[in-house]
Amino acid sequence: MATRTIAIEDPKAGELTKAVYEHPFIVRFCHWVNAVALFVMAGSGLQIFRAFPSFGAKIPQKDLIHWPKAYALGGWLAGGLQWHLTFMWIYIGSGLLYLGYEVLSGNYDQILFVPRDISGIWPMFRHYFLFGPKPPAREAYNPLQKFAYTSAIVLGALSVLTGFAIWKPVQLSWLAWILGGFHLARLWHFIVMWMLLAFVFGHLVMVILHGWNNFVSMLTGWKKNPDYPAN
Repeated sequence: MATRTIAIEDPKAGELTKAVYEHPFIVRFCHWVNAVALFVMAGSGLQIFRAFPSFGAKIPQKDLIHWPKAYALGGWLAGGLQWHLTFMWIYIGSGLLYLGYEVLSGNYDQILFVPRDISGIWPMFRHYFLFGPKPPAREAYNPLQKFAYTSAIVLGALSVLTGFAIWKPVQLSWLAWILGGFHLARLWHFIVMWMLLAFVFGHLVMVILHGWNNFVSMLTGWKKNPDYPAN
């Protein structure tokens, strides 16, 4: 999807500044709703986990992880389930709205990781983590960011599938079977949650590294002085 670019006057510098409309309203709306839903579901999910902190016979059956109650949401098992099942639909709804918009508008090419991006992962990794030179920016998101965002979409889908498998293990027995049974589905759900939280942490690091304008663009849609070519 083509981006809109305008020139605005910077009152401090007294000169024109370029701004790109990087994030449409639907993308920003889904981003913030999904972020809130994810953290509520993580907190309530950990409250549910506290009721049975194990994953089956082949993994220690008792107190595998002592998760602190202060970092869980819901107060007790039933409270955690109520929070989890309520925000599950918000999480799914905002995710489907986002995916539908991306596909129908063609905006998905902004964040979709494709084979031509593979060669750009190492240069960006070296820049971020080994203090290497910064590769020239050609798009709104570099290959490492696109890999992370595409992976987050896949993880989001897996969190829903594994969640349904352990929520309705009888009605969706075929799904639980595909995932290796109820206990393994629960383990996958737990692992996917931590992978999503790891993505959030990495995402915040990238936002900080890319500067204030990068954060503001997810609030207003507009990004001042992008470091990539824009028409």
